[in-house]
Amino acid sequence: MTTIREGDLVLLRFNGRREYVVKVVRGRRFETDRGYIELDSLIGLTYGTTIRTNLGYKVLVLKPLPSDLIGFFERRTQIIYPKDLAFIVYLSGVSSGSIVVEAGTGSGVLTATLAYYVKPDGKVYTYEVRREFLEIARRNILRAKLADYVVFKNKDVGEGIDERNVDAVFFDLPNPWNYINIAYEALKPSAPLIIFLPTVSQVEKTLTAIYEHKGYTEPKVYEILLREYKSTPGELRPETWMIGHTGYIVFTRKIIK
Repeated sequence: MTTIREGDLVLLRFNGRREYVVKVVRGRRFETDRGYIELDSLIGLTYGTTIRTNLGYKVLVLKPLPSDLIGFFERRTQIIYPKDLAFIVYLSGVSSGSIVVEAGTGSGVLTATLAYYVKPDGKVYTYEVRREFLEIARRNILRAKLADYVVFKNKDVGEGIDERNVDAVFFDLPNPWNYINIAYEALKPSAPLIIFLPTVSQVEKTLTAIYEHKGYTEPKVYEILLREYKSTPGELRPETWMIGHTGYIVFTRKIIK
């Protein structure tokens, strides 16, 4: 749909650095320090339209992409950054119809990303031991309209993964080396296990566990760095700040022992 309807989410962009995801509800007003917008006035407009606040400031009205929605998730935990999310999905090979397992739901950022790629015929089974985190993730996934593709489990993955013959397993846990065999039992032969870790010491313990298990291919370890550029004509240069180290990605695949 290119036309905005009541109940839709819109991305209101004042400039490249100031933007908001807002639900269009009749009778409500969205207020900022640059004036307000009557949300009724957005109904029937085409995405990509430029409007003005009551103070005359221009606002671009866009249809939110998944990356926009995730950027406004409620957070109580450290999240996986988009640069890492993209590479994780690329490595995994998941697509529509894939059945995947995630352990360590947190705020649901990886959950939402996976759900977007497995829909409409796939499913993400996500395990989280802390109920308060699971409820935050549930709200985030619901707001992103991806709840139909996610099954939330308030369960310690150390007790086992219920699903079998899944297309991929993802761990965002502090001690994944304890669960290497649990992932093995859930995966299809040749399917990937992908683990996200913040420190070298955790990576070393994980690699040792993978090699000792003997049921996986030789693991690979990646670190993704991202540098944005200032895009003003005549001033093209790297931005002063960049997203450097955020974590390590460990990739391996199940083989038959």
